[in-house]
Amino acid sequence: MLEERIKTALEDVRPSLQADGGDVEFVSVSEDGVVSLKLTGACGSCPMSQMTLRMGIEKYLKKVVPEVSSVIGV
Repeated sequence: MLEERIKTALEDVRPSLQADGGDVEFVSVSEDGVVSLKLTGACGSCPMSQMTLRMGIEKYLKKVVPEVSSVIGV
């Protein structure tokens, strides 16, 4: 259930990433709410990718899925 809510929320941010030639893949979520994501395409090699993860994706996921404690890139 938590995984599905996270995947649904990622669909909301995906268009912004795709507009810049990138995308995001869900990898896993731990029991303590740490979400592992993989940035792909232009986002995977972008020097601002960590900021995208923290200030964009993590902030949004925490807002819509309160069980998320943090987001890490893999």
